[in-house]
Amino acid sequence: MAFVDLFISTLTQGFIYALLSYGVYITYKILDFPDLTVDGSFPLGAAITAVLLVNGVNPYLAMLASIAVGAAAGLATGVIHVKLGVRDLLAGIITMTALFSINLQIAGSNLAVERAIDTVFTMGPAAALGGLSLMYRKFIISLIIALLFKLILDWYLRTKSGLLLRAVGDNCTLVTTLAKDKGIVKIIGLVIANALVALSGSIVCQEQRAFSSTMGTGQVVFGLATVIVGTTLFRKMSFVKGTTAVLVGSVFYKICIQIAISLGLPANLLKLATAVLFLIVLVVGNRQKGGAEHA
Repeated sequence: MAFVDLFISTLTQGFIYALLSYGVYITYKILDFPDLTVDGSFPLGAAITAVLLVNGVNPYLAMLASIAVGAAAGLATGVIHVKLGVRDLLAGIITMTALFSINLQIAGSNLAVERAIDTVFTMGPAAALGGLSLMYRKFIISLIIALLFKLILDWYLRTKSGLLLRAVGDNCTLVTTLAKDKGIVKIIGLVIANALVALSGSIVCQEQRAFSSTMGTGQVVFGLATVIVGTTLFRKMSFVKGTTAVLVGSVFYKICIQIAISLGLPANLLKLATAVLFLIVLVVGNRQKGGAEHA
């Protein structure tokens, strides 16, 4: 029974962090933009959520607020890069650094959400699942949210704006010939990506009932790893959508980390394990790509 509980909890984490992976998928895979804003916008969503929940705000409104502030973070990076001419990597670093101080101003270094305070896992649609334990309610709600935003993102990428977003990453010249501003398209992509990342931070905060100023450290590495794992797993299956691959990658990566913990890995080495696993994924992925090109 303990194994089943651990497996369900791991899947729940995979679904929640899939939202972050969707955001990284947009910047890394579609825009070809190395966006380090993620390490700042993730805890930003959590900080806003923690403060609002503690002050009695509806958890769903807190989610919307996290989406808004995440979008603002993406907008800041986009404006710094596009309008001020700062290189993409540096633009993300600047915003990420600024957000660390902003997060401390919003919620301090740590903020706990009391058990008596409702979250998306205890009220609204979750209340209809009252017969289930909290663990299973978290599993179902996180799965619904992950699938809902996956479908919304799939729909958006089929719209005119979404197709332009894809074109910017593949062929900027094409966007220019269509009389569209590629800079504005990039900004839109960064806004959407960081809104999703902040939403992930919001739900993590509600699931863990806590905010920590360091919870964003290494999240961009996690996001990149899940994107690469997912797209590598389904490389030869063109019918599988990118968002589906990323969702599976997020769950798979969380399972790998959980296995490492179950084998006795100390908690303070978790980030090291994440970095090593990411390195392995990169090396294997590059070798497979090189072998395919030579073939």
